Amino acid sequence: MFLIFGLRTKVSRLGVVNRVCRNCGNQAAQVIDRRATRFSLFFVPLIPIRTRYTQQCTFCAAQYGISKSEAHSLPVG
Repeated sequence: MFLIFGLRTKVSRLGVVNRVCRNCGNQAAQVIDRRATRFSLFFVPLIPIRTRYTQQCTFCAAQYGISKSEAHSLPVG
């Protein structure tokens, strides 16, 4: 009997906000993403392992993590 298992990460774009970047200091569009990693068994995602929220600057391409509450409180457009 073979067991096929692994981890799968799905990236979902929550939106884009116009903010000042922490890295370059420019007022630019910031892309807010949610990255959800799940344990998969026979290619079916079953158990959520980790969920992270990231913010990426479109000017300098710097990417850093943000909290869940901060990601959901931003006015996305």
